[in-house]
Amino acid sequence: MSTPLPLLAVTAGEPAGIGPDLVLRLPELALPARCVVIADKTLLQQRAAALGLDVPLVDYRRAQRAQPAPAAPAGALEVWHVPLAAPCQPGVLNAANGRYVLATLDVAIAGCVRGEFAAMVTAPVHKGVINDAGVAFSGHTEYLAEHTATPLVVMMLAGGGMRVALATTHLPLRAVPDAITQESLTAVIRILHADLVSKFGIAAPRILVAGLNPHAGEGGHMGREEIDVIEPTLAALRAEGMNLIGPLPADTLFNPDKLAQGDAVLAMYHDQGLPVLKHASFGAGINITLGLPIIRTSVDHGTALDLAATGRADPGSLFEAVRLAAQLAT
Repeated sequence: MSTPLPLLAVTAGEPAGIGPDLVLRLPELALPARCVVIADKTLLQQRAAALGLDVPLVDYRRAQRAQPAPAAPAGALEVWHVPLAAPCQPGVLNAANGRYVLATLDVAIAGCVRGEFAAMVTAPVHKGVINDAGVAFSGHTEYLAEHTATPLVVMMLAGGGMRVALATTHLPLRAVPDAITQESLTAVIRILHADLVSKFGIAAPRILVAGLNPHAGEGGHMGREEIDVIEPTLAALRAEGMNLIGPLPADTLFNPDKLAQGDAVLAMYHDQGLPVLKHASFGAGINITLGLPIIRTSVDHGTALDLAATGRADPGSLFEAVRLAAQLAT
């Protein structure tokens, strides 16, 4: 008897962007998961027509009692319909649909929390238009933490042979040093270490830790955060048995020889680590939120409004995010 595929919730993201284009490509591959797309069904029908795609859309039928949810026919896309607030034109943002985007996330989160979905995969959203809708929103990562009552989550991207986690996420650069304390850094490293063990199956993770300042502070001549915050934190966690290497100068950390010595990199801020990873993996990178009580993966790119409905959007990152979510779920 074959093992049923994990059931994944896939949110289609910003309706004016490439998210709808990408999810319509899911039936093309024999992915190791059964995907339920959470989106406006009419939006998907319109986008499929614009792209010249013949993708049957079927309503997702939820499980009844002890019976599993019946699967869709081969080549079809299962859809959990969440209605748009206003008609959508590809490439044109509309703040009226900002809350629609959040509603799709809410459906996926709730389904994962109650165990209906084994994991959730997210297509890109546009932070600005959600804020224009009157909702303070800094990103998927923070939203997921708030809506699962998780005190702290860690953003990690994978691709190009690297895993890069972040000590801070979507902060202005001038706010980063004050946000990195011994307490916050300790909590981030503990989450990173625990999920590398529990979710990725790495028994004794080796974590390469970047310094904050150029040349990792140059012995205090280019900043004291390494001396006052990072080094004491690493020493305390090494005493607990963690294998932490650093703090290392970020400008030489990402060479192949150094990366081969670790299972993951911890960068101090968003644009310290992610440009390198995205250069190495763009189109196939994955975003993973660590520390949640649920599994969440995502594409590593934005909404690409200029590519919406053109047929030029690359679904590679979404395919990889689904593959990883299925792997982590099983």
